[in-house]
Amino acid sequence: MTPKVSVIIASYNHEPYVEKAVRSVMSQTGIDFELIVVDDGSKDRSPEILKRLSLELGFAYVHRPNKGATATFAEALSMASGKYVCSFSSDDIMPPERLKKQSDFLDQHPNAVACFGQVVPLYEGDKVGTEMDARYLRSVPQVSFEESFLGLKALHGCAEMFMREKILAIGGYDMRYFFEDYPLYLKILYQYGPQPVSPDFVCCYYREHGDNLHVNHDRIYREILRILADNYSTHPLYKKAVQAWKANWFSAVAAQSKLDALRLIPKVITLSPRFWLRLPKLLIPRKLLKY
Repeated sequence: MTPKVSVIIASYNHEPYVEKAVRSVMSQTGIDFELIVVDDGSKDRSPEILKRLSLELGFAYVHRPNKGATATFAEALSMASGKYVCSFSSDDIMPPERLKKQSDFLDQHPNAVACFGQVVPLYEGDKVGTEMDARYLRSVPQVSFEESFLGLKALHGCAEMFMREKILAIGGYDMRYFFEDYPLYLKILYQYGPQPVSPDFVCCYYREHGDNLHVNHDRIYREILRILADNYSTHPLYKKAVQAWKANWFSAVAAQSKLDALRLIPKVITLSPRFWLRLPKLLIPRKLLKY
């Protein structure tokens, strides 16, 4: 039988976490689904763990040399057969019944191509946070292209579910970029219009640790600016979007290091009010700041 949902995981060097991630997916109930895991040339014991789990639990598993996250998700997507697809991280945990709740939501919103839910932080010792991350709650009830383009509303990469055929129709993941989610989200919103974000279900317990990609602000924001320049430089909001993302870059760095933020100013300073409103972060103690 064709599964209703395909879950795709790109695994890389998550030996301490990958088994819990996989078991959390395979424990989903109330819906027919498949799990596809592609290991991107991990150098730790992840391949050994995944091979054992694939034999025990019966999911599709591929191990091959390193190609990067985007290529790995693209390979997993090419293997998927479900009506709906969601990507997931090999270091996070999927809450019970997430797949059923989110696929039911899409069934009830036939005009939607994708939908997004919420995330809750997961701390050391697998301690689940008590509140949904406010950044993604602010995206309810929907996100438009303009809101995403200008960095006004955020979408979490492990809180998505989308219609497989619709995503393939616009080219799927963009192999030019080292992270897979934001370029795809912009394409979805640009081609298909605003997409819903529900406050009613948690899609991911998101693990906070030092290896998270989101802590590498310089790499992320440089890439975002490249995505905008490569694909949307003729858009009427392009200049405003560049200013907005430079302000977000400064804000994120200032929340971590005042010295690094000072060094960054020549690269990101603009006349945009959005930048100047964030400049006082240099004077606010770090413990009082949020991203």
